[in-house]
Amino acid sequence: MSTVAAPLDRRNPTVKLALVFVVSLAVVFVLDPVTPAVLYLLAVVAVATATSATPRTLLLAHVPFAAFALGVLVVNVLSRPGEVLWQSGVLRVTTEGLSVGGALAIRTLLIGVLATGFLLSTDAVALMHSLRQNARLSPRVAYAVLAGYRLLQDMPREWSTIQHAHAVRAPLGRGGRPPRGPRHLGRVIFTLLVVTVRRGERMAQSLESRGLGLSPRTTWRPVAVTRADWALVAGVLGVVGAVVALSAWLGVLRGPAALLG
Repeated sequence: MSTVAAPLDRRNPTVKLALVFVVSLAVVFVLDPVTPAVLYLLAVVAVATATSATPRTLLLAHVPFAAFALGVLVVNVLSRPGEVLWQSGVLRVTTEGLSVGGALAIRTLLIGVLATGFLLSTDAVALMHSLRQNARLSPRVAYAVLAGYRLLQDMPREWSTIQHAHAVRAPLGRGGRPPRGPRHLGRVIFTLLVVTVRRGERMAQSLESRGLGLSPRTTWRPVAVTRADWALVAGVLGVVGAVVALSAWLGVLRGPAALLG
C-alpha cells in the first residue's frame, strides 16, 4: 500500500538546503530574543504540518539542540557584562546576558528545527541527484554528500544497537538495572565513532572501485526545480522578511550594532 508523501517531501532538496542556509544566515545578525522566537514557533508549526514527523520525533530531535542552547544561555547570562539583575558572590545575572543569551539559545533551536525538517523530508538519493543537476556539483562531491548523509541517517539506529549491545555485556548496576553512567556513555560514543569511521572508509573504497568521477554520469530520475519550489522560496523568504520588518517597526529588533552602541 503506497503512502502519500508529505508536502515538504516533494520539494527540491537543493532548494530546501538553500533555504535552511539563508534563514540560518539571516538570524545570525538578530540579537533580540523575540524575533527568533516567532520564527522558531512558525518553523515548528511548518515542520509538524508539512512533514510526516510525529510529535515524539520532533521532541527527540530537540534534545541535542536544547542542551546546546541551554549551555549558550547560561554562559551569556553569567559572563556578559551589563546591568546587574541578581548577584551572589562571583555569580551575577545581567540584563544584556539574558537578552543576548536568550536570542542565541532560541536561534540554536530555530536552526535545529530547520535542520530536522530538512533531514526528515529529504531522500538521500534525491539530494545527490539534485546537487548534481541544480547545484552543479561534481559527481565526487555529490556522492560524498550522499555517503555522509547516509551515515547521518543511520546514526540513531547504530546508537541504539551499540547501546543495547554494551548493556547486555556490561554487569548490571544497583537494583538489576543496566548501566547508564558516564563510563557507559563514553564507551558507546567511542564505539559509534569507530563504527562510523570504518563505514565511511568502506564507502570510500566502494565508490573508488566503481570508478567514481572517471567518466560522465547520466541521471535516471531527474530532479527539477518546479513552480511549487519557487513558491516555497517566496513563502519562506516572505515570512522571514515580514517577521523581521514587524520586529523593526515595533522597535524590538536588535542587531550587532546595538551591542556596540
